Amino acid sequence: MQQRPLEELENKMGYQFRDKFLLRQALTHSSFANEQKINKQEDYERLEFLGDAVLELVSSEFLFQENKQMSEGQLTRTRASIVCEQALAYCAREFGLEAYILLGKGEERTGGRTKDSIISDVMEAIIGAIYIDGGMQQASAFVHRFILSDLDHKKLFYDAKTILQEFVQQKNNGTLHYQLIREDGPDHDKLFVIEARINEKKIGEGTGKTKKAAEQQAAYEALVSLQR
Repeated sequence: MQQRPLEELENKMGYQFRDKFLLRQALTHSSFANEQKINKQEDYERLEFLGDAVLELVSSEFLFQENKQMSEGQLTRTRASIVCEQALAYCAREFGLEAYILLGKGEERTGGRTKDSIISDVMEAIIGAIYIDGGMQQASAFVHRFILSDLDHKKLFYDAKTILQEFVQQKNNGTLHYQLIREDGPDHDKLFVIEARINEKKIGEGTGKTKKAAEQQAAYEALVSLQR
């Protein structure tokens, strides 16, 4: 896949890098770096390590300041749901980050661009790159803009399975379970379709690259439907 202009991504993120090589490194998967025989490119793993630490600090401070009544345990669980792999990938897809990742040919063929694990790693690497390039204030602004905004809606998605389970238990109107309907695509690029059901009644449907992701989507769709 041809590299899309980095300026396009910078405009979407609302941050212009002084050091463009940092941004390129943050987008470079190890599979791509290993294919470069002449102009060897560093991958994002070290930046991801740094970005993970920055994200944890910024999200911890935000939750601490905004939730005065939360216990340490509640704060820890809430932070974990905000910075988990699936949540970060969800936030990254909102501005199309996956389209700019540099992948090796093999990883591209096997659907690497759609994997939550890779997209979330790159999201953390971007945070690390912004921290080095522009400092803590700019990195914090990025986290607030793309991860800590509209948390009520995002929390509904992140914790959909838990919220739905609690809703069904409170109403005491049946047993919640998830039913695999079908699997589409080749083995290396499966797409799972799953229904959320109360007893045998369908209340939501989701698709995803993993069964877990499809269940999450099905639970979210069910909650949206039930709230209506």
